[in-house]
Amino acid sequence: MTETIGSTLHGDDTAALTARVDALGRALAIGGARLAPTVVKRVVSTVESVRERLDLGVDHTVVALVGGTGSGKSSLFNAICRLDFADVGVRRPTTSEITACVWGDDGGPLLDWLGVVPDRRIQRESLLDGESEAPLRGLVLLDLPDHDSIAPEHREVVDRLLPQADLLAWVVDPQKYADDALHSGYLRRLVGHEASMVVVLNQVDTVPPDVRPALLADVENLLVDDGLTGVPVREASARTGEGLVALRELLATYVESRSLAARRASAELNDAATLLAAEVAAREPAPAALSVTDVVDRLAAAIGLPAVAAGVGAAVRTGSASTPGFGAVQEDAVELARATWLEAVTTGLPRRWGKDVASRVASTTEMRLAVTDALTQLTLTARRSGLALALTVAAVALAGAALLVGSVAVGSLVGPGESNVWAPVGAVVLLVASVLAFVAAGAARRSAGRRRTARVLEDGRSALENVARARLAVPTEAVLAEHRAVRELVASARA
Repeated sequence: MTETIGSTLHGDDTAALTARVDALGRALAIGGARLAPTVVKRVVSTVESVRERLDLGVDHTVVALVGGTGSGKSSLFNAICRLDFADVGVRRPTTSEITACVWGDDGGPLLDWLGVVPDRRIQRESLLDGESEAPLRGLVLLDLPDHDSIAPEHREVVDRLLPQADLLAWVVDPQKYADDALHSGYLRRLVGHEASMVVVLNQVDTVPPDVRPALLADVENLLVDDGLTGVPVREASARTGEGLVALRELLATYVESRSLAARRASAELNDAATLLAAEVAAREPAPAALSVTDVVDRLAAAIGLPAVAAGVGAAVRTGSASTPGFGAVQEDAVELARATWLEAVTTGLPRRWGKDVASRVASTTEMRLAVTDALTQLTLTARRSGLALALTVAAVALAGAALLVGSVAVGSLVGPGESNVWAPVGAVVLLVASVLAFVAAGAARRSAGRRRTARVLEDGRSALENVARARLAVPTEAVLAEHRAVRELVASARA
């Protein structure tokens, strides 16, 4: 029952890590050239490494013994394994080979991936061991070349294996535990990975017992100075066996934690996500920054849209046959509107993302041609108001009628016969109606002029807005959508 629960938890960890790896992979694919090549290279390396490890499974806990020349690392390896397998001292090989001891199954695919040649592998458990080695079942113990070797290929092997181990056991000796090559070359670069490290002070049999507590405290203080807190420090002696039981128990604790490999992979993915997070902004520009209103205002002023609209309205109001038109669109005005837009939408974005926005939006020349084409589609004719024309005709007709009736009234007053007392009244009424019609016609022309001015302004701004949206906003929104996708994927890749 316990094993089933452990397998389920292990499966959940693997699924979560796989999802995070996939998220980083998609972020790299979407980010593309907007991400720094050096960052992409490191993240790709991490993604491939973790993916390979997940493909191999995390049933083994890989512990790497790392130490400098003379630290007794290989003797400690043999003491932990309780076998005389790793070459010690002058018998140690001069090649950059890795020695491995496996508890449980042989771990062939994993050891192949780690680069351990077949004749440098040994399987620890056998029928003769019974259950004495069961606490370490699943452990893969590696004896790496000396990290301070003068042979560069040895250091290359160490540098290659460090990211692939689940637990790094740094073996130091009482004489060289403060070696700067260890602290500046390795330990200080592992801040954040304290849960996957242990320091073993070997050869304590060479130190008087009353000096050992101060020596251990000094090692712990050096680790704190390196920025590493909470790293276990254990003392041991491969020669006398001191501390070996406690060290094996510590390794058994790590092996028993089925999520150790997952935690190591999680830390690596966090590091990769942190690198990618620096390649995107914390957020995209506010929606207000994507408004094209300012661009439309600038373009409208540059082409004289208010003046042209007012001219068309005046032509409608006065009945003029000539209407104003737009002049040539000035390139510098378009460039200013475009530059102002880019500054607003790229503020806060990393440089590469900002450059991508600038490359995707229309160039100044393309914008100018698009504005020119849009202006040719506008109707600038000054059509007369039908109501004003009708009122004018009515006013003229009423004036004529008033004149006719007035003539009749005058004739009746001076001529023979009875006088028509209603004729003067009718003439006055018709004259007043004519004047009112003329006034109404003028009001109708002014109203029509205002409407036409407003319509030209509306149509002109709509045409400019369409250009700004299509040439500036839409390409920008596409880049920002990709930026958002990368940012959210990076966030989901964090533990």
